[in-house]
Amino acid sequence: MTEKEIFEELHEAVVDMDEDRAVEAAEKALDEGVDPLDAIMEGLVKGIAEVGDLYDEGEMFVPEIMMASEALYSALDVLKPHIDEEEMHGEGKIIMAVSEGDVHDIGKNLVKLMIDLGGMEVIDLGKDVPLEKIVDTAEKEKADMIAVSAMMTSTMEGIDKLVDIANKQLGKNVKVMCGGAPITKETAENFGADGWAPNAVQAKKEALKLLRE
Repeated sequence: MTEKEIFEELHEAVVDMDEDRAVEAAEKALDEGVDPLDAIMEGLVKGIAEVGDLYDEGEMFVPEIMMASEALYSALDVLKPHIDEEEMHGEGKIIMAVSEGDVHDIGKNLVKLMIDLGGMEVIDLGKDVPLEKIVDTAEKEKADMIAVSAMMTSTMEGIDKLVDIANKQLGKNVKVMCGGAPITKETAENFGADGWAPNAVQAKKEALKLLRE
C-alpha cells in the first residue's frame, strides 16, 4: 500500500467505526515506514473530523460517534508509542470542558486528541459542566490552563462568566482558552480569554504558546 492508501484506510476505518480495520491499518503504517504522526493527522484525525461533520448533518448519532472514537483510539494506541519524543514534547496541565448547558462535545473531543498528541496532561470534565466546577477543578489540580468550548450562542456567554470566576478565584495564574462555532477571536477577547482557536490543530498550537508565555 502507498502512504496515501494507508491514510485513506485509516480515515475510512474511523468513519466506518471498524476498530479491527483501524488497528490493522495502523500496524500497516508502521510496517511500511509511514511517519506515525502523519498517519494520525492525515488518517485518523481527518476521519474523526468527517464523523463530526456527519453528526452535525444528522447522518450519525451518539452511539456511532462512540464507536468511531473507539476505532480511532485503538489505532492511536498502536501509533502513539512510535512518535518521536520531540514531536510529542509539551508541558502543562489543562482542564477541558464544554460550557454549562451545552452538550455538543465532538469539537472538544477533537481538541483533546490534539492536545494529547502535544504531550500535555488533560483532565477532561466532559460536557455541560457547571462553571464553578471547572474553576474549582483547576484550583484543586493546580492546572496551568482551562480550555472550554461552546457550540451555541446561548451557552457561549458562560465563557464570559467563567473567565470572571477564574480571574477572581485563581488570579492570572491559570490561562483560559476558548473555542466553538459561534466564538470568534474578537468574541474571545471581549470575554477576556487569554487565547482562542478556530479548530483542533490550532488549539494545540495556541495551548502550547500560552503555556510557554
